[in-house]
Amino acid sequence: MKRIPTALRTLATATLLATLALGAQAQSSVNVYGLMDLSLGSTKAPGGASTTAVDSGKMTTSYYGFGGREDLGGGLAATFRIEGFLRAASGDAGRFTGDPQFSRTASVGLSSAGLGSLTLGRHTTALFVSTLGFNAFGDSFGYSPSIRHYFTSGTTTGDSGWSDSMAYNSPVWGGFKAGAMVTSKTGNGGNWSVNLGYGAGPLAVSLVHQQVKKDGAAAVADTDTTQLGASYDFGVAKAFLQLGQVDNATTGNDYTISGMGARVPLGAGAVIAQYGQISPQTGADRQTLSVGYLHNLSKRSELYAVAMHDKIDGLSSGGGYSLGIRHRF
Repeated sequence: MKRIPTALRTLATATLLATLALGAQAQSSVNVYGLMDLSLGSTKAPGGASTTAVDSGKMTTSYYGFGGREDLGGGLAATFRIEGFLRAASGDAGRFTGDPQFSRTASVGLSSAGLGSLTLGRHTTALFVSTLGFNAFGDSFGYSPSIRHYFTSGTTTGDSGWSDSMAYNSPVWGGFKAGAMVTSKTGNGGNWSVNLGYGAGPLAVSLVHQQVKKDGAAAVADTDTTQLGASYDFGVAKAFLQLGQVDNATTGNDYTISGMGARVPLGAGAVIAQYGQISPQTGADRQTLSVGYLHNLSKRSELYAVAMHDKIDGLSSGGGYSLGIRHRF
C-alpha cells in the first residue's frame, strides 16, 4: 500500500480543522454593539438654575455590550449578554459614580423557539421597556416625559434594572407575548413583575405590573406600579398613549401618571412630541412637554434637535434644549 505524501496529509489535516472550525462558528456567535450619544445644550430643573454643557446620553444613555448565542440542538440555545453604561462626555463608566460596570444587563440563560427564554442575572425591567416603547422619545432620561415621570421624579422605585433576578419571556403567539421576573430577597428585597403585550399590524399594547420591596434597612420605598401603554401607526403618524398608577406603601402617597405623544415622518427623519403629567394624591402636579426633530444621516447615525418645558406647581418653570448626535454600532 502506498503511503500518502506528507504534504498531502498536512493539507488534508488543515482542511479538516478548517471545516470543523467553520462548523463550530456556524453553531455559535458573539456580537459587539452599542450606542454613543453626545450633545450640546442647556438644562434647568423646575425651581433651579440653568446650566449649559456638553452632555452624554440626553436622548439615549450611551452604552456598549457583548451578546452571544450557542445552538445546542433541538431548537435549544444558550445565550448571554453583558452591557455597561458610560458617560461619553467624560469617559467615566456607568450612569453615575458608583454604578456597577455592567449595570445595563448581565445575564445568561437558555432560549427555545417554542418555549421562550429563561435567564439569570441582572435584567432591564419590563416596566422600563414598556415605558420607552410607548412614548415618542423612547428611553430618553433627558427629554422623555414618560421616562422622567416614572424613573426620576420620586414615584416608582427600584431602578430600571434589577440584580439577582430570574426572567422568563414567552415566544410570540398570534401577536401576544408574556413575561415575568423575580429577584432574590438578598438582592432587591423580593421584587417581582408580570407583563403582557400584543403587537400585530399597526396596533401595539402593553400591560405591566411590578412590586418593589426594600431589603431590610435599604433606603428604598415599597411601591406597586401598574402601567397600560398603547400605540397605533396610521402611516402618516404614529400615536402613543400611556396611563399608570403608582402606590407608595412607605409614604402612603399615590400617583397617577398619564402621557400622550406622536411621531410624524418628515423628510429623512421625523418630528416627535410627547406630553406627560404626574397627579399625586398629595403634593404638586407636574406637567412636561417635549418636542424635537430627528434627522437620519444613515441607518446608524442620527442628528437631533429637541426642547422641553417642565413645570411643577409652585416652582419656576424648568426645561432645556439639546443639539446632538446618536451613533449605533
